[in-house]
Amino acid sequence: MKAYIIRRLVAVIPVCLGVTLVTFLVMAMLPGDPATALLGPYATAERTAELTKALGLDGSLFTRYVTWLGHLLEGDLGRSYSHERPITGLLLERIGPTALLAATALAMGVLGGLSLGSAAAAKPNSVRDRVLSLVSYVGVSTPSFFVAMLLVFAAARLRLLPVSGMRSVFVDDGRWLGSVGDICAHLLMPAAALGIVVAGVIARVMRAAMLEALAAPHVELARARGFDEATVVYRHAFVVAFARVVPVIGLQAGFVLGGTAYIEVVFQWPGLGKLLVDAIVQRDLLLVQGSVVLIAVMYVLVNLATDLLQRAVDPRVAA
Repeated sequence: MKAYIIRRLVAVIPVCLGVTLVTFLVMAMLPGDPATALLGPYATAERTAELTKALGLDGSLFTRYVTWLGHLLEGDLGRSYSHERPITGLLLERIGPTALLAATALAMGVLGGLSLGSAAAAKPNSVRDRVLSLVSYVGVSTPSFFVAMLLVFAAARLRLLPVSGMRSVFVDDGRWLGSVGDICAHLLMPAAALGIVVAGVIARVMRAAMLEALAAPHVELARARGFDEATVVYRHAFVVAFARVVPVIGLQAGFVLGGTAYIEVVFQWPGLGKLLVDAIVQRDLLLVQGSVVLIAVMYVLVNLATDLLQRAVDPRVAA
């Protein structure tokens, strides 16, 4: 297991380097002059040249990449011209809300999907199976941004939950319990908008895996030994089926991280996704590069954790 972990950690290094290279090249190939876009069409040539040099855009492509990568490895991502602040500090402020939103959405989706898939597979071809399968199909087929807009409309009409931001302005930050409850109230709808799709996907995979596991010889042996059906399903078949679902959970974690961009815009959630969208609109290239690299590295690390979890759950996974 230790050798497997070391090999997976070493394999992450070229992937992260590839992420930085692709991100840099995409930003470099964008049309237009970033300095002119930031200063406006009436900027002087001297000021434009000064900003071009400050952005590090006056050298060759290779020199610019090596310089940027060196600063990145030192933890220096440059300075955001739209926020007039160091980019590293901005990202550190926003990573917490995004991690909270993504983790909550993934937890809701995983728990919901495992429950729906297991309940449907326990009674195959029954009314319950058909109803739960229909629910999972609807979850898979509905885009997250459409679910988000429906939730915003419903919450605005019913006045049940807040529809914007991470906390209310009138909540006293000194009241710890009140602040946590307020954040949870703001968190529920954006997490649900992402989690519904995740639940639908995992439910479909879990149902198929459970049906296969329930037909396995060791499950039939458990039934022959007189175990009740609940024990057979949730103790003997569930563990085997869950090992097949773990890779899908990793893929859905990537979907959740990517989906935070538009979900955070819809709900005005102050995370990395909203910061990235705002930086794209304002053509803040250094901030865009830093945000994309951070989100991509988070995705790589989540997939690494998923591989290690699958290895722990199912040791038969090839080392």
